[in-house]
Amino acid sequence: MAQKQKSNESAGQAEKAYRFPCPVHKKCGGCQLTNLRYAGQLSYKQARCIKLLGRFGHVEEILSTGRPFYYRNKVQAAFGRTRSGQIISGVYQSSTHNIVKVDSCLLEDKRADKIIVDIRNLITAFSLGIYNENTGEGFLRHVLVKVARGTGEVMVVLVTGTPVFKSKNAFLEALIKKHPEITTVVQSVNDRFTSLVLGDEEHVLYGEGTITDELMGKRFVISPRSFYQINYDGTQILYKKALEYADIGKDDVVMDAYAGVGTIGILASDRAKEVLSVELNPDAVKDAKLNARLNGVTNVRFICADASEAAEKLEKNGVKPDVVIIDPPRKGCDMRCLETMAAIRPSRIVYVSCDPFTLARDVEKFTEFGYAVNSVKPVNLFPRTEHVETVTLITRAG
Repeated sequence: MAQKQKSNESAGQAEKAYRFPCPVHKKCGGCQLTNLRYAGQLSYKQARCIKLLGRFGHVEEILSTGRPFYYRNKVQAAFGRTRSGQIISGVYQSSTHNIVKVDSCLLEDKRADKIIVDIRNLITAFSLGIYNENTGEGFLRHVLVKVARGTGEVMVVLVTGTPVFKSKNAFLEALIKKHPEITTVVQSVNDRFTSLVLGDEEHVLYGEGTITDELMGKRFVISPRSFYQINYDGTQILYKKALEYADIGKDDVVMDAYAGVGTIGILASDRAKEVLSVELNPDAVKDAKLNARLNGVTNVRFICADASEAAEKLEKNGVKPDVVIIDPPRKGCDMRCLETMAAIRPSRIVYVSCDPFTLARDVEKFTEFGYAVNSVKPVNLFPRTEHVETVTLITRAG
């Protein structure tokens, strides 16, 4: 009954937003499907997945994640000035570097949006200034807010053009007074001319410098640089489906490729004999090891390497994973990775993808290497946008 009520509330929210759309959606470009009712969004994504992936096997009905609004637990805002000198914060207009002022967004966590607006006001009150990309002068460039939905912890990252932070203590005191839910504040110094948001220099200004979330019975530490899925409710649906497809037995060795902070591998560890967690980013590997210790997990081996390089080494050492879980970035896997994954001959490959186009390209290669698609399950992890997450079960033929 409660689930039905929640579903009805979500449908009501979706209908309201359809009738009263975001006033800046045309400039922002973040909600590509804003003119479609929620059911229409699901149909659009289902049809797209069938068009790209249907030739490989049956595409199951898309899973709704039940929260069509305010689901983004990571919110990032650029700061700048208008021609009249007014400080604004928001997102870059699609295909430009012009900032669209955003005070609240239908996709973003409400707490995060309020924090960003208040930071904008405090910057003015404390006369701290805004970074100018053309001159390389000024203070604040971006604000990043991460919310741990399972615990309620909140991280604020102030990205600045200089390490000099005038009135730092007074500013932090005012911010925490307005938002006592904030558990940590980090300053990231980025003085380069770059499209990257975070800089290489970090200073913890308040709290531990990290937050901890709870997901599917496990705890995960999130740092400013950690990759962590942005839709908390949807991630649980996505990962449960991936683990269902993996069908891990107690004697199975599992390879978790593109592991990030080890989320899927640690969740799989309860079912497996051993998990090989493979990630190229050393900062992510460090976080993954911390997450394993935090959860008392001892059967995960961490490998800091490219996925294809790790697979080659495993093959040379005679290690044959029974299950491989792949969760690559939007660009998918390169040919070397696909070849080496196939060469170690796992019986099952679970491919978690955020782009059905690159997924179709990679799946076609797997079929050429003697694998077949058993199941394709789209998941609406990003409502109101054109993006769709997909979990695909690929098994060795013969």
